[in-house]
Parts: sequence; C-alpha cells; structure tokens
Amino acid sequence: MSEITITNEQVDNIILELLNLHDVEIEIDTTNFLDLLKHSLSLNTMEKKRVIDAVPTLSQFQFDELTKVFVEERTKFRELAGEHPDDIKKLVAKQQEEWLQLGDIYKMEMKQAEASNEEQKKIEDLKSQFGL
Repeated sequence: MSEITITNEQVDNIILELLNLHDVEIEIDTTNFLDLLKHSLSLNTMEKKRVIDAVPTLSQFQFDELTKVFVEERTKFRELAGEHPDDIKKLVAKQQEEWLQLGDIYKMEMKQAEASNEEQKKIEDLKSQFGL
C-alpha cells in the first residue's frame, strides 16, 4: 500500500466528523464510539470503513448493539493479553497501522470529492456563460 501521509489525530478528527453524521434522533457518545471502533482488534480496515460509512443509516438499536459488541471484545482481548501478551501486542500494532491506512483512504476520498465538485462547478459556470 502507499505511504501513510496522515497522523493519528487527523484520522480521529476525520472519523469523528463522519460519526457525527448519525441521525439526529440517535443518542450516542461519538467520542466513546470512536475509541471503541478505533481500538477494535477484530475488525480490519475495510470492516471499520463499512461501519463508518453506514453511520447515517444506523438505528439506535444498531449503535447500541455495536457498542456492546466492541465493549465485550475489549474485555475478551484484555483477558487474552494476560495469556498471550506478544500476540496481543502484534494485533495492537497492526490495528494502529490500519487506522492510519483508513485515514488515508478517507483523505483520498475527500480529495476526489473536492476535485469532482470543482469540475462540476466549472461545468455549471460554463453552462451559465453560454446561457444553457
């Protein structure tokens, strides 16, 4: 994959903005949800991306269930850390690298959307110049 060009803090900020796109009737602590998602050792980059991309359509029940699953996962991995510390350290290192990769994916998507919007604006400007 390409070289990482984003910091942990930048990724957190991007993801937090996306998590805040949930329905206004949903009650969720997005900062806590971000922390749980970020530190999930069982989900890979694309699975985390699917969760984030689905945020605008998730119900209260789905958020609550995801939160429960992430909390349970964290508890289980903490228990496993006592028995298999080296394996858990490797998983944590992998998770941290994948989080940065996820940020790079979103950063690229945002640049592409911006470029597309600029192109669309140019087209609209040309249309109006020609009275179309």
